[in-house]
Order: sequence, then C-alpha cells, then structure tokens
Amino acid sequence: MVNAGVSGDTTTGALNRLGYLLEQKPDLVVVGLGANDAFRGQPVESIEANLRSIVAKAKAAHARVLLLGMRIPTNFGPDYTDAFFGMYARVAKAEKVDLMPFLLEGVGGHAELNLEDGVHPNREGQKIVAANVLKFVERTLKASP
Repeated sequence: MVNAGVSGDTTTGALNRLGYLLEQKPDLVVVGLGANDAFRGQPVESIEANLRSIVAKAKAAHARVLLLGMRIPTNFGPDYTDAFFGMYARVAKAEKVDLMPFLLEGVGGHAELNLEDGVHPNREGQKIVAANVLKFVERTLKASP
C-alpha cells in the first residue's frame, strides 16, 4: 500500500503526480479528491475533467479504481453543491469504476467525530471512515479481475 495523498491536495496536483504513482504498478488506486478544489472555488467541470483523467490513466495502467465521493457544505449554494456531488456518480458511470458515494458517511456533520474545523474527522471519526472505506476496497478487489 502506498499513501500518495497530500494534505490540501487538488485534482490538478494529483494529476501532475499520477505518473510517478502508476510507475509502481498498483493493483488498486483509491481516488479521494475534489473537496479542496471546491473549497478553492474551482468550476465543477474542471474538477470532473481532472477526475476523469486520473481514473482513465489509472485504468490504462491496468489498476482497478475506487472513486470516493465527497460532499461540500451547503454554503456553496445548491447549484454548485448538487453539481459537485453528482460529479462523482457521472465519473464512476462513464469510466465504469466502483464508487463509494460519500467518504464521510456517518461522520460528516457529527461534531463529536470531527476536528474543530468541522470538516476533518478526528481519531474516532477516522476509525469509522477507515471501516467504511475498507468495505468498498474489499468489494472492488473481489469484483475486479
């Protein structure tokens, strides 16, 4: 397992580093990106294009892909928030990859499971996220040759 995540990363940053990661010939690439792009006000279309490129390049390198869906706070407005959330299902469907609909299921919006910023899970929240993601990783690994 290689953790290629970078704190505060965007889809652009990840796309720029992807070649190095794929040289390691991973069996599975778990893509959990996009929220930091949204927090910077990037257009959903640009975020989606980057996600599609990341997923397509990982698949071309013969890696299985699990896409982790994200949600953003409603203060971004309903049009942006809905388009952002829907983007993950569109990418997963178009690229035919597995999707975990919401990375922070059961954790997001629960103050006792998040740091003071209200966005990032604390130790207890991370345990829940890890258990939830593990179910999808196992399913992806079992379903894909």
